[in-house]
Amino acid sequence: MAAGSRGETGSRVIPGVAELVPPFLMKSILLVLLFAAVTTTIVAQTAPAPGLTPVHIVKLADQRLRDVFILADAPTQTYYLYNSYRRGPAGRPAVVAYKSRDLENWEGPYVVFETPADFWAQRGIWAPEVHAYQGKYYLFTTFNTDDKFPEQWRNWLPRVKRGSQVLVADSPLGPFQLFQNRAHLPADMMTLDGTLWIEDDVPYMVFCHEWVQIKDGTVEFIRLKDDLSDVVGDPTKLFDGSDAPWSVKSKLWGCHVTDGPYLYRSKTGRLFMIWSSGGAQGYTTGLAVSPSGRLAGPWEQRPEPLFGADGGHGMIFRRFDGQLMLVLHQPNDFPHERARLFELEDTGDTLVLKNK
Repeated sequence: MAAGSRGETGSRVIPGVAELVPPFLMKSILLVLLFAAVTTTIVAQTAPAPGLTPVHIVKLADQRLRDVFILADAPTQTYYLYNSYRRGPAGRPAVVAYKSRDLENWEGPYVVFETPADFWAQRGIWAPEVHAYQGKYYLFTTFNTDDKFPEQWRNWLPRVKRGSQVLVADSPLGPFQLFQNRAHLPADMMTLDGTLWIEDDVPYMVFCHEWVQIKDGTVEFIRLKDDLSDVVGDPTKLFDGSDAPWSVKSKLWGCHVTDGPYLYRSKTGRLFMIWSSGGAQGYTTGLAVSPSGRLAGPWEQRPEPLFGADGGHGMIFRRFDGQLMLVLHQPNDFPHERARLFELEDTGDTLVLKNK
């Protein structure tokens, strides 16, 4: 997400509040304040438990979950849900997975990654997602620090080192291994919410450039090496957060947020992207389309959001019976965030929720 910093639970940090509130609540509080004028803000995910919960069966309605990602793993006919976790077995930020055969009963949490003691980022982890690619599984996630950039703005949030990174494993349950002890994306950019897109057999990372650094957040892309171990070249901007007619500028910060991009190719070959920002009713999921059918765009924003009832940071997957699905978190209000599942219809021209 995008607002301050998402602390140990993904919460963002607000000047003057960081000294008063535990780090694991920061992102949630910041996002609530960010869109105070439209009832909500933007936050991130992470289990609130102070330690690792024993593996057990949970229902989505009973589990606090933000920035949810579900991998439908065809070889095992199993769904894997990924979430960040405040502390793993060694007491450091971690990523956990839950697994399910029916999308109703979820077994977990299983720790799939915990930050090493000498890792470049020791703050919270945001928005983990796992993609199957060329026989392996790749974890895309965002890591955070308190390391400030030389340029800081008066009466503004801390501008710190934050970056999206890719890890690799042989199994959807990890353990995921680092390619290097640094973010994949440029170190001078505050980046977040990286996701994978393949076009003409070339892998790309699509990600957000944090509004805290540039005020009007953007969605951008960069080429990845064939094994996803690093990036190639420089990022290219796709659009600004303010481009969407439904995106509301924060009265508190005068910013437009960009969060959680996810791409989907329709049955007619049209290229869609869902992404999130602040809207009239709070956290909102919008829909953009590339008429060229290419990642490079140009991208056009649909005037009405896909989901506007204080829910966002979604992704799209197919159930094993073929039904297209959307998962997002709603509401965007700590500690009430829950994963919500919706059936989607691909009309070829657009995407429509079937069960609002």
